[in-house]
Amino acid sequence: MRELNGVIAACPPSGIRRFFDIAAEMDDVISLGVGEPDFVTPWRVREAGIYALEHGYTTYTSNAGLPALRRLICADLAQRYGAHYAWDGECLITTGVSEGLDLALRVLLNPGDEVIVPEPCYVAYEPCVRFAGGIPVRVATSWEDDFAVHPAAVAAAVTARTKAVLIGSPANPTGAVQPRASLEALMALAEEHDLYLVSDEIYDRLTYTGAHTCLGALPGARERTVVLGGFSKAHAMTGWRVGWICAPARIAELCVRVHQYTMLCAPHVSQIAAVEALEHAEGDVTAMVADYDRRRRVFVKGLRELGLECPEPAGAFYAFPSIRRSGLDSQTFAERLLHEQRVAVVPGDVFGPSGDGHVRCSYATALPLLEEAVERIGRFLATVA
Repeated sequence: MRELNGVIAACPPSGIRRFFDIAAEMDDVISLGVGEPDFVTPWRVREAGIYALEHGYTTYTSNAGLPALRRLICADLAQRYGAHYAWDGECLITTGVSEGLDLALRVLLNPGDEVIVPEPCYVAYEPCVRFAGGIPVRVATSWEDDFAVHPAAVAAAVTARTKAVLIGSPANPTGAVQPRASLEALMALAEEHDLYLVSDEIYDRLTYTGAHTCLGALPGARERTVVLGGFSKAHAMTGWRVGWICAPARIAELCVRVHQYTMLCAPHVSQIAAVEALEHAEGDVTAMVADYDRRRRVFVKGLRELGLECPEPAGAFYAFPSIRRSGLDSQTFAERLLHEQRVAVVPGDVFGPSGDGHVRCSYATALPLLEEAVERIGRFLATVA
């Protein structure tokens, strides 16, 4: 038989899903592995979805998405962050942020273009760059300075083939939130070298120690920035698969072009639920964020009391402690912790070389389970110290 696509064949399976699948076959596991809210979608949003089903809203929508939803997204970005986009030419509803990332990279890249990717980073970033014909170029960050993305390090990685910088803030897996000044410096660098910026802001509402900065709102950034967002995390709507892209019209138009041939549109029912989420679920979001913040403080405090160095996660719902004191590498630590104490975490090295010596722990888990997980981690450390 003839060979299949070499780029896809060379892509490893998701390191996150590997541990999720193992844990699913075991009893009494506390899962800190998958980045998914433990809250169900707020009732008012579910009810809107039920209403949509009962009344037959099961057809295609416009390829770009429901006008009402696009208007609300653009109004929210303008009111919340001062980022201004036209709903009817610069906003596209996608089937989750994952599709948005894929579309943005396909539109921006030609074969051989380089994309600078600060790491540790979300596991999909590098594969999606490669699937779009690009070449990911890693720039390391470190826990000693809270996984800050240094513009000087990014500048050192720029070559004649560099086309874009892909960044997530708040970040998965580290919980790092990039300061506004750093993002402004990154924007200046992009302007100097004529680069695009792809900004994954799916965790924008999950920011605990300061205000979120929307990259598309920075002076001069708008014409070279693609902003990605959605409803999965803050609105607890992972299974509804609703995301969005906001970008200059010339980019957004081409994203719609790919989208209309591959996905057609995001689910109609899900879009109606997302309208309800933006119109009436702000109180639910506020309550969930406050609960995450409480868990964050309790969990990180518990890890530190065990002797694990853990940068304070300023956003998202992940802690990324160093496990070097155990003497184990990330993969061994995660495998042994799962089998010996029934706690599932994700090895840090699946997010990039800088993640080795760390594990990702999602605190989107009920507080009593987080406290029990800390106790089990403590028992495990006592056996390896």
